[in-house]
Amino acid sequence: MCYNVEYLESRGKKYAERFNDILPRTWDRQSLSDELPTYYFVSGFSHPLLPIVKHDGIFLFEWGLIPSWVKDPSIAKDIRTKTLNAVGETVFEKPSFRKSISSQRCLFGVNGFFEWQHFNKAKYPHLIQTKRNKIFSLGCIYETWLDQSTGEIKNTFSILTTPANPLMEKIHNLKKRMPLILNQQDEQRWIEPSLNTEQIKALIKPYDQADMTSYTVSKIANTTKMDRNIPEIIEPFNFVELIDKNNSI
Repeated sequence: MCYNVEYLESRGKKYAERFNDILPRTWDRQSLSDELPTYYFVSGFSHPLLPIVKHDGIFLFEWGLIPSWVKDPSIAKDIRTKTLNAVGETVFEKPSFRKSISSQRCLFGVNGFFEWQHFNKAKYPHLIQTKRNKIFSLGCIYETWLDQSTGEIKNTFSILTTPANPLMEKIHNLKKRMPLILNQQDEQRWIEPSLNTEQIKALIKPYDQADMTSYTVSKIANTTKMDRNIPEIIEPFNFVELIDKNNSI
């Protein structure tokens, strides 16, 4: 799955430049703050506010989708911890996602994401990135939810996942999943609201491992009781036991 990411672009204009070819000319680029939240490591369970790319511009949405049909605020709070990801194979069937996948698709540009490899009852964190783009796009869906008791509006999103490619099978070796990473040439199609079901399904597939790179990082990434949003968390850290294991395969 994908619950933790690296997002380092603090300049709104620079982030917008990455998606300049697919953003509408009518979108007011000045509406995006030039000081975006940046994270060496951020967990979806903290429901951070992050910049997503829609067909009509870039907006700050909270990670953890709340379906529009939810009425009770306590249910909304609970459900968003379960909707950080949406399984690509069933996204059209699930009540929480089927409205959004049809016409409310977006992108979230990240610098990397974290995943864990299990070996000898221990967890080894990896940082995964793409070779081609410093900022690459995760395929997402979004929703707007109204708290009828207070009038508060929450804009939220979820990251789609797919079966793991061979590289991610080796890293995420228990659940064998990975986030939906979109080729740059498919980014505009993904956010086009008018795509039909078959066109959308054709885009939900594992990313080519040949354009991916990964390395192990410190087990600080495993520790929820300390601040993991530190520069050291994205530095390579070698584990001898994993090197020996991988060399024997």
